[in-house]
Amino acid sequence: MSAFLATIPSPDRGVWHLGPIPLRAYALCIIAGIIVAIWWGERRWIARGGTKGTVIDIAVFAVPFGLVGGRLYHVITDPELYFTEGRNPWNAFAIWDGGLGIWGAIALGAVGALIACRRKGIPLPAMADAVAPGIVVAQAIGRIGNYFNQELYGAHTDLPWGLEVYQRFNPEDPDNLLNGVATGHIPLPESPVHPTFLYELIWNLLVALLVVWADRRFKLGHGRVFALYVAGYTVGRGWIEMMRTDTANHILGLRVNVWTSILLFLGAMAYFVVAAKRGPREAPELLAGKDAVPAEVASSEALSEDGEPEHAKVAASPEAASAEAASEGADPEHVKVAAEPAAAEKPVAAEAPAEEPKKTDES
Repeated sequence: MSAFLATIPSPDRGVWHLGPIPLRAYALCIIAGIIVAIWWGERRWIARGGTKGTVIDIAVFAVPFGLVGGRLYHVITDPELYFTEGRNPWNAFAIWDGGLGIWGAIALGAVGALIACRRKGIPLPAMADAVAPGIVVAQAIGRIGNYFNQELYGAHTDLPWGLEVYQRFNPEDPDNLLNGVATGHIPLPESPVHPTFLYELIWNLLVALLVVWADRRFKLGHGRVFALYVAGYTVGRGWIEMMRTDTANHILGLRVNVWTSILLFLGAMAYFVVAAKRGPREAPELLAGKDAVPAEVASSEALSEDGEPEHAKVAASPEAASAEAASEGADPEHVKVAAEPAAAEKPVAAEAPAEEPKKTDES
């Protein structure tokens, strides 16, 4: 009993039903992570000199691309889960049942972000730097979904923070235990286990702190913040991945994700060094892109399509001003007088006798 109290219990289930609508903890955690990443990225982007709403516009492209990429990476690296005998290939599309590869999400999400950045005329590396801490925090939040799904844990442990994992039952679909319920809290044979998803959650939050500190301290730019995030995350993912006991494909004795982490770490560090030669962080005016407000517009010098100030056109054409005023119900004569050039600008003949000023509405 005392050993049980010293461990972390698992949730009974990862899915609840609101009538016919399933509420999946994994999906809710992914959505919450996306919201946090967008919110924080928006704040950082504005602080760097970007315009409000840009990160949301980028996310419209990046998030769908990222979800597709994450699923593709998962299916490609674990094809036996969907395309072997007895498996249903259509489950490859069942993203709600879990299974997203972070590197596929980052890779294809970057493609979507690149498309959006080019449409808005802003540099992708600067955008990546702004959203990097939010992305790694979003990954941490997503790991909570693994806790509810009772997945991605490690081997047996007697440590006080060991995780109790239970048998789940699904009478309607005995093979789909992900949607099952742990009735009776019957522990699995390997229970308690290392909560490797919890280790990664904590590691991700530490990486976020490191990235924010380094960015503030050294004013990183040109994608170096994002490179630091990738390098920091892969260091933790490498050793945590080797602790996991879930099924995975191996290459030369190492899990595929361990090799991926090694290669990405080396690539991120190389980029971090090379990008330093590009100089200081991007100037704020470069981040506005096509959303930038021209100086003449900001000073109320709105230009017409041919580049001439609109108010100059009106002043140069009294007849046009009179016609426009008449259409709006104003006195044409009054407008015509107001549209005439100033008296001081007219040449006055010296021999002309002085005349009594003509009375107008303004006299």
